[in-house]
Formats: sequence, C-alpha cells, structure tokens
Amino acid sequence: MTEAPQWVDEHGQLIYDVFAKACTSRTTLEHVTGRWGILAMTALQEGTLRFNALRRRVDGVSEKMLAQTLHALERDGFVNREAQPVIPPKVEYSLTPLGRRTADKLRELLELVESQMPEVTAAQARYDEAKRG
Repeated sequence: MTEAPQWVDEHGQLIYDVFAKACTSRTTLEHVTGRWGILAMTALQEGTLRFNALRRRVDGVSEKMLAQTLHALERDGFVNREAQPVIPPKVEYSLTPLGRRTADKLRELLELVESQMPEVTAAQARYDEAKRG
C-alpha cells in the first residue's frame, strides 16, 4: 500500500501537487488553462480592456462564460477588476503581476500550438484516413 501524499513539509509549509486528486491547485489550473481562461488572459496582455472589448477579442465566448471566467481569475489573483463610479458604469479588466507572469507562459503555449498546426492537421488527416480505411 502506498502512503498518502504529504500536504505539509517539515517547516509547516503547504505543498501543492496538481496530480493529487484533492489538491486545490487543480481548480486554479482549470481556471487558467480552460478555453476561456487562456484566451481572456492572453487577450489582457494587450492591455486593460472593458468587458465588451474583451468579449469581442475572445471571439465566440458568451457573456455569461466570460463573466464567470473573469470572476474566477479575479478570485485567484490573476485579473484585476476596476469599477469606476460613473454612469453608465465603467468596468475595466487588467492582469495583475501574477496574471502577467502566467499569461506570458500561456502566450508561449498558444504560439507553440499555432506554429505546429500544419503538423497537427496532417496528423488529423492521416488518422481520419486510417479510420475510414
């Protein structure tokens, strides 16, 4: 039988292990790397955006999903929401320092995926052809 994972080190510091079922880092990982999280965060690398401008930039996201995504990212400390007391209300979103560091890595991932799309589409075609044949 294997031992249960250790959640605290010898100094009393919490240890996070994304591979452990109950680790809270999994939820944060989902927020950051989910389809809308990764796109919202990398779009915000371009600068502070209002909700509708961000929604236009992240083509295809519903208002509800973008609001939920931004709420989760704000709670996790990646996104800053600034509501200005004007009429009509003006709300702007930007990345926090933590969000900027994370978005830099996400941007690298997006660029890697985009650059490899010729290989991906060729692999998909081979796979589909093999499944038909």
